[in-house]
Amino acid sequence: MIEIRDFYKSYDGKYYACKNINLTIEAGDIYGFIGHNGAGKTTLLRSIAGILDFEKGTITVDGHNIKTDAIAAKKMMAYIPDNPDVYESLKGIQYLDFLADVFGVSKEGRIERIEKYAELFEMKPALNQVIGSYSHGMKQKIVLIGALIHQPKVLLLDEPFVGLDPKASYLLKEAFKELCLNGTCIFFSTHVLEVAEKLCNKVAIIRKGEVVAFGDTATITKDQSLESLFLELIAS
Repeated sequence: MIEIRDFYKSYDGKYYACKNINLTIEAGDIYGFIGHNGAGKTTLLRSIAGILDFEKGTITVDGHNIKTDAIAAKKMMAYIPDNPDVYESLKGIQYLDFLADVFGVSKEGRIERIEKYAELFEMKPALNQVIGSYSHGMKQKIVLIGALIHQPKVLLLDEPFVGLDPKASYLLKEAFKELCLNGTCIFFSTHVLEVAEKLCNKVAIIRKGEVVAFGDTATITKDQSLESLFLELIAS
């Protein structure tokens, strides 16, 4: 679903924030992307989403090149940044209807999905409230519902568990599992290594812009924890 080949990204033309990255994320993967602050996680996620341009390499989403066929690629995916901006003057339901319109979701489809995910994330009572009145956690939830409304084949998330309470985190993990059973691939950055180890079938570790380990979680961790492996690799 996502093919990243020989990817390089620089902000100043001298220093590469990401370099020589090659990753494949397949349908049904829950793929964790792990690294210290400033390692290049957000840069890669934003490049896959088509928000950042990049100097070298190719990124394809479901066979669509993000540079030359951007609209087709973006129709396949949803991206949630670490601190999502929301239209705070809109009511929750208006925001969701707007996103459904953008992605051409039918009336029947949007009603079904809004009902399903608003119930799951306990947001039904808040849908007719103005988003500006929401807590941080509620804003995250409405953004998640909006991301899922068009049934994306690719879900990109930057630190999705930060700010969620334990119950909401659990519900999000369960939603991830259901989506992947239906063929969606999920690629997300996280600092919560315990979550990545338990949830992700694959992980990649990035250090100073370069991927230093990737593959099946059980294979690359072997007899040690993901935390131990991560600390070992970023120290080397």
